[in-house]
Amino acid sequence: MKLVTVATCQLRQWALDFKGNYERILASIAIAKSKGATLRVGPELEIPGYGCLDHFLEGDVVLHSWEILAQILKSEEAQGIVCDIGMPIVHKNANYNCRVIIYNGKIVLIRPKMWMANDGNYRELRHFTPWDKHRTTEEHSLPDIISNVTGQHYVPFGDAVVTTRDTCIGVELCEELFTPNSPHIGMGLDGVEIFTNSSASHHELRKLNRRVELIKEATMKLGGVYLYANQQGCDGDRLYYDGACMIAMNGQILARGTQFSLNDVEVVTATVDLEAVRAHRKSSSRSHQAAQSPPYERLRIDMRLDGGLGIRVGEDETSEKGMTYHTPEEEIALGPACWLWDYLRRSRTQGYFLPLSGGIDSCATAAIVHSMCRLVAKAASEGNKQVIDDARRMTGEPDDSSYLPTDPREFANRIFHTCYMGTENSSAETRKRAKDLAEAIGAYHVDLNMDTAVSAVKGIFSFITGRTPQFKVHGGSNAENLALQNIQARLRMVVGYMFAQLLPWARGKTGGLLVLGSANVDESLRGYLTKYDCSSADVNPIGGISKTDLKRFIAYAEVEFDMPILRSFLDAVPSAELIPIENDSVQSDEVEMGMTYDELSVFGRLRKVDKCGPFSMYENLVQKWGTFLSPTEIAEKVKFFWFMHAINRHKMTTLTPSVHMESYSPDDNRFDLRPFLYPSRFEHQFAKIDGLAAQLPDRAAKGDKAKVD
Repeated sequence: MKLVTVATCQLRQWALDFKGNYERILASIAIAKSKGATLRVGPELEIPGYGCLDHFLEGDVVLHSWEILAQILKSEEAQGIVCDIGMPIVHKNANYNCRVIIYNGKIVLIRPKMWMANDGNYRELRHFTPWDKHRTTEEHSLPDIISNVTGQHYVPFGDAVVTTRDTCIGVELCEELFTPNSPHIGMGLDGVEIFTNSSASHHELRKLNRRVELIKEATMKLGGVYLYANQQGCDGDRLYYDGACMIAMNGQILARGTQFSLNDVEVVTATVDLEAVRAHRKSSSRSHQAAQSPPYERLRIDMRLDGGLGIRVGEDETSEKGMTYHTPEEEIALGPACWLWDYLRRSRTQGYFLPLSGGIDSCATAAIVHSMCRLVAKAASEGNKQVIDDARRMTGEPDDSSYLPTDPREFANRIFHTCYMGTENSSAETRKRAKDLAEAIGAYHVDLNMDTAVSAVKGIFSFITGRTPQFKVHGGSNAENLALQNIQARLRMVVGYMFAQLLPWARGKTGGLLVLGSANVDESLRGYLTKYDCSSADVNPIGGISKTDLKRFIAYAEVEFDMPILRSFLDAVPSAELIPIENDSVQSDEVEMGMTYDELSVFGRLRKVDKCGPFSMYENLVQKWGTFLSPTEIAEKVKFFWFMHAINRHKMTTLTPSVHMESYSPDDNRFDLRPFLYPSRFEHQFAKIDGLAAQLPDRAAKGDKAKVD
């Protein structure tokens, strides 16, 4: 046997937090060594943080990264262990996203990233140059700050592998795993036995399995040990990095980190048998391909990962773990909650403020905050010092306090503030639901009527124009009806921000609160929200989640969190409650939108994920819905969606920043880059749809309208 203990990690790095990032890197190396590891790999761009965006174009970020690397090279922690560390490096005046392999105070190799993530949430080609000289290295001139530590003036820069006296190590960076011709294929055929992958892979609902299956497949076909490291938490933007670092060998997951936690540093180790890798590679076809494989340059480290003993003494985590996955409902409960905690503690504010309407969206937002409080309480009960220190600071407790946030409801009462802002159009039922939910969670709740404020604004308009607008049910026009609804919604934003700024003061505390929004991804896609109403906030934990998934989450939370009050939100008809209701009718969201939330989810996925325009969306839906809707009915639905999406697209430019969760998010600021002034009638496209609809046979079974999903 040739046993080697290797370590990978997930770190809660923060863009431009060089001091904090340095401390977390050193902590991870120390933990790895304490477990007997002789190789440690960390997340992508771990020194400056992955999410620096255009700051990567600043020379300061590169300079400070070198300064931190110099401190790591000098540190006692980094001695006696091979470390794979990430930072940006300028080579021949071009920016590269790099891994720096170090050992005992020396740089062995600088490996630049070759394939860039440049779609969806990522714009790496804006900041970095891909290394196109495969299997080639050049000399890189080191800055004096490094030369003074290492005694080196030049080091290899490029696509090479590192050999020790007992094995060979190759580097793969994040996106490179997802490409069809991944670097690990060529490296594995050339005898690389251990692969390191440093990632900043964000969380998205139902996504983790793709990452896992790629790693398992790579090591199943090639053989080898694969160390996958990942960023964790909110590093300053809309993404939540979900950790889940792992170690795989020969197609099996040996060890894995948590997918959602509040830990700043998490290190996973496994003791692997290199002879098992070699045995796995004995097939004739693999050997034939390996003999034909072009070689990589090998850079030598004069050491053995097994310490020369053939056996490593350390914590053995090598039993096959398999892989369990959270349900989407659990992912909603955990992912946005962890992101909210990072945002709250790193913004150094004193809590959150949520306009609580009595509807399912603000209910889901409140439930996610409750989940955050539960995670904090659990971490505090387990003695997580960072969580305890952050909780004490935001609650105004002194440093020497003995306060522990171990009761979720008690902690919520300190940091979570809710407010029901009713008008004459609000119902007693929604007011009561909001109050009961706040009480169940433990939030500090305020209940108020806004009729005086609404009347004041209407009075100003009437005084200036001499005209008094009326709701449609009272004989008013569509313009009057819409304006009277919108002023109620917009005033809620103004009042909400005032309460967020002053509620702590009113309670005898200091500081302010962050305002939470609660518009879901489907309403944003349809534009069914008032621009600059209470959907405009500081952050929005549900802005990337569909209404369908939110309903499932509420049903899950009712049981998991033991909160029976949540059932009343599921049973209620979604309503904005902005117009006078007569004859016991209800202002239904789905009726006003002209489409169901389930239909919106289908439209959203086709538009974004399947990259459909109006005509190809119609063609797709004729196949999907043709057994219960006629071609003409489907055509009308598709045209109406595209028209409403087009005339409301401008609202996407002002969406509240939300944690990215859904693959069809319409977030215009990062994820969904499209025009916001459309030819909303789509005359050519709609005419083509109508022409096809007239030719197609009607396959629908009348009277048997199946549910759209």
